[in-house]
Amino acid sequence: MATRRMTVAQAVVEFLGRQYTVDNVGGQAYRERLIPGMFGIFGHGNVAGVGQALKQFQVRDPSLMPYYQGRNEQAQSHQAVGYARHVRRRATYAVSTSIGPGSSNLLTGAALATANRLPVLLLPSDTFATRAADPVLQQLEHSHGYDITVNDAFRPLSKYFDRVNRPEQLFSAMMNGLRVLTDPVETGAVTISLPQDVQAEVFEVPEEFLAERDWKIRRPEPEADDIARAAQLIKAAKRPLIVAGGGVLYSFAQDALLELAQKTGIPVAYTQAGVGTIAWDSPHSLGAIGSTGTTAANALAAEADLVIGIGTRYEDFTTASRTAFQNPGLRFININVAPLDAYKHGTALPIVADARKALVALNTALGGYRVGADLEAVVASEKQRWDATVDTAFATRHNPLPAQNEIIGAVHGAMDERDVVICAAGSLPGDLHKMWRIKDAHGYHVEYAFSCMGYEIAGGLGVKRAVIDETSRGAAENRDVVVMVGDGSYLMMHTELVTAVAEGIKLITVLIQNHGYASIGSLSESLGSQRFGTQYRELDAKTHSFDAGAKLPIDLATNAESLGVNVIRIEPGTDAIDKLAAAIATAKAAPEGSGPILIHVESDPLLDAPDSESWWDVPVSGESDLESTRAAFQTYSGHKARQRNYLG
Repeated sequence: MATRRMTVAQAVVEFLGRQYTVDNVGGQAYRERLIPGMFGIFGHGNVAGVGQALKQFQVRDPSLMPYYQGRNEQAQSHQAVGYARHVRRRATYAVSTSIGPGSSNLLTGAALATANRLPVLLLPSDTFATRAADPVLQQLEHSHGYDITVNDAFRPLSKYFDRVNRPEQLFSAMMNGLRVLTDPVETGAVTISLPQDVQAEVFEVPEEFLAERDWKIRRPEPEADDIARAAQLIKAAKRPLIVAGGGVLYSFAQDALLELAQKTGIPVAYTQAGVGTIAWDSPHSLGAIGSTGTTAANALAAEADLVIGIGTRYEDFTTASRTAFQNPGLRFININVAPLDAYKHGTALPIVADARKALVALNTALGGYRVGADLEAVVASEKQRWDATVDTAFATRHNPLPAQNEIIGAVHGAMDERDVVICAAGSLPGDLHKMWRIKDAHGYHVEYAFSCMGYEIAGGLGVKRAVIDETSRGAAENRDVVVMVGDGSYLMMHTELVTAVAEGIKLITVLIQNHGYASIGSLSESLGSQRFGTQYRELDAKTHSFDAGAKLPIDLATNAESLGVNVIRIEPGTDAIDKLAAAIATAKAAPEGSGPILIHVESDPLLDAPDSESWWDVPVSGESDLESTRAAFQTYSGHKARQRNYLG
């Protein structure tokens, strides 16, 4: 067998540069790079290993494994996840870190990727495998287990974890890691720990390991008996409802879903991850469901006798903490590639299969079936009621500070249908979920499985990288990527704006300044805790309170300018919303390659979005000196009485 003498790190880089994802959806073949590039921040743990390898290949062949800088390891993993979601899990980036804090900075990113079931390849460095230098700088020591390192913290956060303590272990570590990375059921964070001395160790690498390799995405067929039984259950139902999740998008099943809705009249509601599975203005679309849903979807959910879940993991927001579905005869059909999700809620019929293939088969099996005219009339009426509610929320003007509803409406109105909105945490995801009017399947990207503050700008940059790659290959026309972020999340992690400046990437960010945590402030008030600790104010030393002091004299627009970002300030006033819409248009008109643009606008955090007529279970103290808490507990008890175990 032919071999080549090289270091472990050099073998890692060359191996990853020659891996491809292959897929076939509806006869359309796909083959692209699985790992199109690598992020890295260098320290003593990886500078002479992976860092040297990247530099060597940059000189020899810059296209093999392009290197990208980042300003924070967590943010680099968020970029990889944003990229992966936009390309429907067919590709992702690798992230190299040093040891100690460089590695542990990735932990949140690993948890986010695994929670969202999105692939990312993490390559944290580790302490000496030989223990020749022991303990080294940043090494974690445990008296009860000397083999424990910082990187063991990745084990519960990763879908696959391995540590390469000898060069020969690299082969199985990489093969198993990429197997998980490309598995639609198991995918998430793949972490391969690389001790700093092993990275630089030389060994003989088989040419076969370094050759091009294809990784086929599995898309299992449904069983015929399951489809036949599903058709029977649907035909027998009086109030069927489809709940579409992210699995519809990852299986490219949105066209098959639309065909099902149009042929049968079954209404469709969607989860956070499922936004884009059906256009908002389709007569069969009820919009968002659950705690952050529309009144239309929640009204139909309450009466549904059959819920057809497609590609959803039934997060508590989706089920309104198990209060959304109230029909005593409720049953579930769950179509999901992951058995874990297909069997949830004691489903009457779990169908473990690719969503698109299952829907194609179900469309055939249902023949000429159509729901009753009474159900279609209810759908039309409830949809009209909610659409009018959103129209009013977008059009109502508040002064001197606008409501977040108005800001969302202005941004939406100024964007093109193909543009992408990015968000992750705070009050914005809930408001966007229920009010954002989406037509393009790629137009909505809200990270809500982990709801990680600080994801927005980094994740948005990852999405923009995917858009740039698609455009360069001629696969799609250009899209603008617009990040919507509150000041709380912005302060958590905005450093990847510097990365966008360095690469001239046009990323549009709308920064909403509301001087605190608007979402948790509202939740705190509803739970009787009086917005405690949620406002950005100066400390009142006498009462040791941050609730009543002067607002902090921070200027986040100037902060962004100091990073090299082009900033547009929207001053408070009667014309703020018109100026915001004009600013979005100006930002969109900027040429690609001109760098990031940030639009700064203030809002009134006390003006809420339209009510979803739903609930989210956050326990309230059963005993309190505060009257506000006692009143909240009474309300909470009323909601708890409606909570059920779904065993359908």
